[in-house]
Amino acid sequence: MSDAKLACRDVWKLYGPSAKQLLERNPEPDLADVLEAGLVPAVRAANLQVHSGEIFVIMGLSGSGKSTLVRCMSRLIEPTQGELIFEGQDLLGASKAQMIDIRRHKMGMVFQHFALLPHLSVLENVAFPLDIQGQNKQQREARAREIIELVGLAGREDYLPHELSGGQQQRVGIARSLAVEPEIWFLDEPFSALDPLIRREMQDEFLRLQAKLKKSIVFITHDFDEAIRLADRIAIMKEGAIVQIASPEELVLNPATDYVAEFTRYVPRDKVISVGSIMQANGSAQYGADSGASVSVRSMDKIADISATVFDAEHPLNVVDDNGVKVGSIDRAAIVDFLVSSSRHQQ
Repeated sequence: MSDAKLACRDVWKLYGPSAKQLLERNPEPDLADVLEAGLVPAVRAANLQVHSGEIFVIMGLSGSGKSTLVRCMSRLIEPTQGELIFEGQDLLGASKAQMIDIRRHKMGMVFQHFALLPHLSVLENVAFPLDIQGQNKQQREARAREIIELVGLAGREDYLPHELSGGQQQRVGIARSLAVEPEIWFLDEPFSALDPLIRREMQDEFLRLQAKLKKSIVFITHDFDEAIRLADRIAIMKEGAIVQIASPEELVLNPATDYVAEFTRYVPRDKVISVGSIMQANGSAQYGADSGASVSVRSMDKIADISATVFDAEHPLNVVDDNGVKVGSIDRAAIVDFLVSSSRHQQ
């Protein structure tokens, strides 16, 4: 059984008066067909699954359709055609009242602009969606205080938004979206307006929250460094279409198209590639059954995180899997070869 929390099946969003008629005549139009019909192709034949507990990142250049797609997923924008399966229900068959109820109780949303209510305190902003749900004041404020503490803003419950820093305001936005305990969480470039240092801190905070809450998340960004820090899987979009869906490592190692290869060309590969991809596997005649190392690294560790340890070691280091079982070895030469290869790749 699939563990998909949300699935998009052949989702289209075309802007123009004859969009539905085009898709009725031709269910699989290419980009040229859409443009010839005088339509704007925002999303074309999008197919994806967001699994329970994963961070699914959507990337693309400006105008690629990523923000439109995520708004189609919650029907803030009505798709022209397709299916949106959420918890076994096609959202496109839901009534307006049903969609309002689903958004209020099962979906959390955070956008680039914090959209806090300026006349309400932190506590009141976070409690606001619970007020909309009809919870009494005692219930909603108790829940709001829990979430405010979770995002690290305890003690600022009575502050107004203008009394907070940008990072603190974004935390309020995150807290507000979490107050309803959403089943799926949509975040559209939530950190892009922040200074680089604060942005990094918010990424750390986001990962801490996810480790605790294990939400199903759709996260939009145009920053590949941010994507590889956060994503379990990444979808890359171009001209409204999804070009490839894969893990960050798979995108870098096996790009499906020249576009993806160019898109990932300048990614710091040592932050993406795992030890398991360059290690000497068990059974090597060079290393034998045991390298003699007293220190081990994990096959899932990124090269950037273990390279200094490898260089400081006198012997090749053992590589172990999630269960602590030795699966290979890695030494200085492997790191050097990888770094040289990565440098050539980016030239």
